[in-house]
Amino acid sequence: MVATMMVPGEVLLVPNFVLLSNLGWIDRYEALIIPWTASIFSIFLLRQFFMKIPKELNYAARVDGCTNFRFLWSIMIPIAKPALVTIILLKAIGSWNAFLWPLVVTNSKEMRTLPVGLTSFSTEAGTVYELLMAASTMIILPMIILFIFLQKYIVKGIAGAGIKG
Repeated sequence: MVATMMVPGEVLLVPNFVLLSNLGWIDRYEALIIPWTASIFSIFLLRQFFMKIPKELNYAARVDGCTNFRFLWSIMIPIAKPALVTIILLKAIGSWNAFLWPLVVTNSKEMRTLPVGLTSFSTEAGTVYELLMAASTMIILPMIILFIFLQKYIVKGIAGAGIKG
């Protein structure tokens, strides 16, 4: 499973485009959102995080009459909050900064993302660097603010996934 993380995303570009084309999602929000929702890294991080939780917690919940779904929803999800926030934040940053995928799956200017829009500052006549740098700064600010507010969860999520309790 971890070996698949070594496959570059560009290799999967054509098969993913064909799949989304067959689903009729080209130039739609689904094509920009759905492919970013899951990854091998997310699965591996959650697996490592859940493996550190003692099995005795499950046994105690069973004794109290807890069902599988209730155990997952009431006990495991709150415990895994740092890992889930880490995954959501990393996925948000990755999709916010994506250039190639939105360029491929969108046709209209209304559906293009901000990183793709930065290319409008470069033309055949040259690049307007001062406007490009100002726009780049404005584009990156929301992600920096999001990171500042959620960095404690990232540290807990990454650190907690590697420790066996």
